[in-house]
Amino acid sequence: MTSRAAAAGPLHGVKVLEFAGVGPAPFSAMMLSDLGADVVRIDRPAPHGPSQDGGMSSMTDGILGRGRRSIALNLKHTDGLATALELVEGADALIEGFRPGTMERLGLGPEECLGRNPRLVYGRVTGWGQEGPYATVAGHDLNYIALAGALAPLGRRALPPSPPLNLVGDFGGGGMLMVSGLLAGLMEAMRSGRGQVVDAAMIDGAAYQMTMMYELFGRGAWVEERESNPNDGGSHFYDVYETADGEHVAIAAMEPQFYVELLNRVGLTDSGLPQQWDPEGWPEASRRFTEIFRTRTRDEWCRLLEGTDACFAPVLRMSEAPSHPHNVHRKAFVTVDGVVQPAPAPRFSRTPGSVARPAAGVGEHSDEILTELGLPAERIEELRMAGAVG
Repeated sequence: MTSRAAAAGPLHGVKVLEFAGVGPAPFSAMMLSDLGADVVRIDRPAPHGPSQDGGMSSMTDGILGRGRRSIALNLKHTDGLATALELVEGADALIEGFRPGTMERLGLGPEECLGRNPRLVYGRVTGWGQEGPYATVAGHDLNYIALAGALAPLGRRALPPSPPLNLVGDFGGGGMLMVSGLLAGLMEAMRSGRGQVVDAAMIDGAAYQMTMMYELFGRGAWVEERESNPNDGGSHFYDVYETADGEHVAIAAMEPQFYVELLNRVGLTDSGLPQQWDPEGWPEASRRFTEIFRTRTRDEWCRLLEGTDACFAPVLRMSEAPSHPHNVHRKAFVTVDGVVQPAPAPRFSRTPGSVARPAAGVGEHSDEILTELGLPAERIEELRMAGAVG
């Protein structure tokens, strides 16, 4: 693998090998690519017929697949496996998101890969982790965050816990945890010259994100019943309210000075509201807030509260967020091949990240990548005819 000429991000020159999957693994690879790494994705040769999983297997055809090159290898073919191991030899890091034992059965487990490349940082992202009673059991984001104690606090008291999309497990607890683990592993390998395995489990990451709540619970400052705490919808000053036009606004005026600012601007300063931090008064205060926010439309509240210290924001749909003036100013969204999508983050003053290219088709760069490995055109054609390369 060779670094792309146009790379400018802080990971320019870092070579990453991604084994195609769904959810957190492609998100991690996307982030690393956005930060300048040269990421090569090993895809399975394209199957025939329609997808039977609601399109999940083709998620890397879209935004989550941006920035990488693709080579299609049949890993069950001797030559396909050998080619994958050659790619391993030139990589700094590897990402895989299969059930524990899958890579070992393919002949691509840590022992084989670190044997070929002792400096390799071998990243494994799963739901339950590489070991434990649940390790080999099927699951998804919702299952992992449930067992971590991260799902139970979410939602309204009278309803079951609310699934927070698949943000807490897949992308926060899995994908971002994997990226931070790989970067830490790469830094350590620069000093020691030795690679290692990074076990990024979504259940661990979900629990990790709950650190503050576990701290509050440990000192008796967190009530386990939903809508009973300052930041779980229990308080009136940290909640979402419906407006006159059926839209919603988000209020998060926790600090006293911001709360006073909010009350002044919405006309509740002298209305006899209960004390801000008295939980006994929260239901009545919430009722009053509900009433007043229904008196104006979302846009009217924006004109009154945006740009103030009232800790206010309109609740925008995905179709609306890219055109909000703040997001436009920040260039928080970019358009690639006509598709609007979140821009790389975080921002760097000297080596900004960027979207290197739109999502690659399966095997789109097979010839290019094999040529970089030093294979002549005749050998590439032999591999293709043998079914080792797609």
